Amino acid sequence: MTKEKKRLRVGILFGGRSGEHEVSLISAASVIQALDPEKYEAVPIGITKDGRWLAGTAAHKMLPEVLRSGERVMLSADPNVAAFVPVGDVRTDALRVDVVFPVLHGTYGEDGTVQGLLDLAGLPYVGSGVLGSAVGMDKDMQKRLFQQAKLPVVEFLAILRAEWKHSRAKVLRAIRKKFRFPVFIKPATLGSSVGMTKAHDAKELAAAMDLAAEFGQKIVVERAIRGREIEVSILGNESPKASVPGEIVPHREFYDYAAKYLEEGTRLLIPAKLNRGQVKRFQEYAVRAFRALECLGMARADFFLEHRTGRIYLNEINTIPGFTSISMYPKLWEASGLSYRDLLDRLIDLALVQHREKQRTKYTIELPAGASPGSLEG
Repeated sequence: MTKEKKRLRVGILFGGRSGEHEVSLISAASVIQALDPEKYEAVPIGITKDGRWLAGTAAHKMLPEVLRSGERVMLSADPNVAAFVPVGDVRTDALRVDVVFPVLHGTYGEDGTVQGLLDLAGLPYVGSGVLGSAVGMDKDMQKRLFQQAKLPVVEFLAILRAEWKHSRAKVLRAIRKKFRFPVFIKPATLGSSVGMTKAHDAKELAAAMDLAAEFGQKIVVERAIRGREIEVSILGNESPKASVPGEIVPHREFYDYAAKYLEEGTRLLIPAKLNRGQVKRFQEYAVRAFRALECLGMARADFFLEHRTGRIYLNEINTIPGFTSISMYPKLWEASGLSYRDLLDRLIDLALVQHREKQRTKYTIELPAGASPGSLEG
């Protein structure tokens, strides 16, 4: 008689304190639905917009219900506990999971904050660690690293919100001196095009800066590229692989939040119509970008292919890409021969492998017998 294999308990973190809260719910629902029920037990853990953590139960059929009436929990930073601990009821057992799958987009989820908490708790988790997540969230810092790695990026300028607040005229002059219109204005640390505007003239520029400043302490200004929007999915840890490239054809002037999530009309061309040399370069750049930011597990690299010059420009890396039924990340892997369900298997396996690798690292030293820290000075 064979012993039945135990299912892994996968904590699905969703929601969060960001402008991409609603997008996270759609992504998380898709992940839960696609997980193989014979291999995994999905445990939904929602984070409300005001930061409360709520665990779902069998009574919750939809993720919004978890956010309304789930059990209050908190993640213990004690690795000896390694569990989600109930808040206010010590009689309830801690909620234990084998691995965490953060499906959090934006601040307080994709930016390294949750990843640091999971590291403190000693829990395996899907995706990049603190460094890759933090840099991947900051469009200014990642572009600097891309430049250092000799990857082509669009001309850009980073401006602090405080600088904009106190020296508006000076900032506007600097932007007009560096760029010709149109330009893109966006918060440095948000995704899904939240707070992003295409400014066609000086009048629109000031309003765009004000909007971006509402969503971030740092603002990025970029030269607008007239071209095709190409995306590549990356999967792996030390030996990442790139998917076939796909193309976004937005029905709006650019691929903004409404075009991504609220309206129909945007087309996804998978695979993108590219020649063999272009495909190879996009895939090479995607893997180099992944490594430049020290990403792990998964990421999606976004590019521009300029109409006039034929040049490729790396726009950004997304360390927790969308996982909705229409998201490019899983669709590109499906086109590359890896189904959505198999992709989730691979991501969970990569998380467990990376956790075992972390455990091999020493963080303390063993003192000689009879020695104390003070006796080693000098």
